[in-house]
Amino acid sequence: MNWENLALFTATEAAMSLSPGPAVMMVVAYGIARGWRTSLFVTLGILSGNAIFFLLSATGLSGVLLASPQLFMGIKYLGAAYLVYLGLSAITGRPSPITLSQLSGNTLSPRRIYLNALMLQLTNPKTMLTFVAILPQFINLQQPVGWQMLILAVCSIVPEFFILLAYGMLASKASHLATQERYALITERIAGALVLLAGVMIAIV
Repeated sequence: MNWENLALFTATEAAMSLSPGPAVMMVVAYGIARGWRTSLFVTLGILSGNAIFFLLSATGLSGVLLASPQLFMGIKYLGAAYLVYLGLSAITGRPSPITLSQLSGNTLSPRRIYLNALMLQLTNPKTMLTFVAILPQFINLQQPVGWQMLILAVCSIVPEFFILLAYGMLASKASHLATQERYALITERIAGALVLLAGVMIAIV
């Protein structure tokens, strides 16, 4: 692995992190619903999912998963159904992790928020395919694969952390509206629609 390839990989990963997708939409949804500090736990869950994918890629297990169409599609639609459920719950005002009207009630634990985001990323087939299709192009088989995976993981996770953090902080600018009765319904519907759209994207991609 040379510096040119490493820089190209980092730029590619940063560009993909900037593009709107299920992960970005969930960070934005939580940023709107509960502020940037809460969206930070979403970011950590998403990046943990990425770390797991790096580990799977390093061990070759991701190829085994993709070799089983039934298992792959099952994970895909499970993730999509979960997001659709969250989005519809928020839109209809039912209790859910992103229901804004719950702000004055019991708060969702950081652990639960983290696990919700982790599940989102682990059931996102687009992320899985990205690791299988793009990652091998930057691996030099003449050098230790483990160290290369570690370096690439750092170059992917660190930029994405700051990108998702920025999305969450920008979205949180509207979070104060969630505590005002006049705007609570509107912001709740926006958050629900974002997560619902993420679920639909997973199902059709």
